[in-house]
Amino acid sequence: MTDTIISGETTYPTHPAAEKPRVRGDAISGDRYWCKDFADREWDSMWTKIWHVGGRVAQLEEAGDFVVHNFRHESVILVKQKNGAIRAFFNVCMHRGNQLISVEEGGVNAFTCPYHGWKWGLDGELEWVQDPEDFPQGNPCGKLRLKELACDTWGGFIFWSFNPEPTPLLEYLDPIPTLLGNRDLENYTRVVWRTLRVNTNWKFASDNFNEAYHIPAVHPQFMPMIDDHYSTTVFEMYPTGHNRMIEKLQPSSRTDQKDQVMPLWAEVLSAWGIDPEDYQGKAQEGRIALQQARRKLAAERGCHYFDKLTDDELTDQFHHTCFPNLTLTGTPEGLHVFRTEPDPEDPNWSTFDYWYLVPQTQGAKEVATLYGMRPYQAAEHETDSFDDYQTSIDQGDFLTQDLSLAETQQRGLRSMAFQDCYLADQESRVRRFHEVLNDYLEGRR
Repeated sequence: MTDTIISGETTYPTHPAAEKPRVRGDAISGDRYWCKDFADREWDSMWTKIWHVGGRVAQLEEAGDFVVHNFRHESVILVKQKNGAIRAFFNVCMHRGNQLISVEEGGVNAFTCPYHGWKWGLDGELEWVQDPEDFPQGNPCGKLRLKELACDTWGGFIFWSFNPEPTPLLEYLDPIPTLLGNRDLENYTRVVWRTLRVNTNWKFASDNFNEAYHIPAVHPQFMPMIDDHYSTTVFEMYPTGHNRMIEKLQPSSRTDQKDQVMPLWAEVLSAWGIDPEDYQGKAQEGRIALQQARRKLAAERGCHYFDKLTDDELTDQFHHTCFPNLTLTGTPEGLHVFRTEPDPEDPNWSTFDYWYLVPQTQGAKEVATLYGMRPYQAAEHETDSFDDYQTSIDQGDFLTQDLSLAETQQRGLRSMAFQDCYLADQESRVRRFHEVLNDYLEGRR
């Protein structure tokens, strides 16, 4: 069920299950971020139960095209079948345990083990072995299969699960597909695909993206155009463990300059034919003018996708934190995807993935990203250590700012002085995230 909230001048997609964030009060102790035993509990009780994002459907164009997703000590192959379906298999030969594939994507007619040449079909069935007559238990062909995992798709994303009987994907994701239903995500193009190795626990991103309280200190450059104040921000939680936060695109209400058009806000307004001087002294009213301008000029600027968006979706930032490790931030221009995953051995390390997906603007060959202008085509995978990471956004890179704080926080969380967070109400979703995690660890989910 999809509704649109209309209150005064506010319109956005919502869902009847939305609740104001409320918490039990479970402590958030530092050992959750660095203790190996705690990380093992996460593996046993949570990571093996949930759905994981493994890639994009667009990566698998032809039968035999595959993507490999490595998670902790496991490796999973996602492969397109001859009938167009996508299936997931453990990346391991059932003969002697060798990994079948050592690259992250490609195309094959069958999976051939590099150790003894056993050949597995795209459907996982063993097709050929050397010396089949020499097996006392009989020819293994037609008897053995690769170990299969649950696999499904939504929004152009490929999901898989270790759980042999997982909650159906759309039920697990509910209500995220509804809330993002105005965006044709299946046809968005991933123009940025970047993975960073970061000296912090994977949970830092879930904590960080569940609140906007840090923006004035960490991202002050955006305050002239993003209203981070809790009085104007929508905070929601859902029974499935997911959350949403909506921030208005307008000068921050927490500053004395909220009525002044600062250079960054002036740049945004001018780009859509709005004279910034018309809104000096009433800068926040520029948000409605921007919605109207984008609605009016969408067709001539090739932004046909604006037709499906509500007025608020034409300006505001919609942050969907999907339990446990996926954040989908919808803006008028595209979808920012953030995914963190634990290091196989050390809970003090993790990988941080950033994808930027965009709809095609008619007549345009390039799109603005954190890394400058990029062509409207599927991006190559870029991998770095955070120490070597650089961007070129003029306003300052929010990822660099967030990740720098993540590393210093990881060190602070190891201190014996830290026993629990002391949270503002607007940070309630941080504690709620940890309570959902506790529900998994203690068998309530």
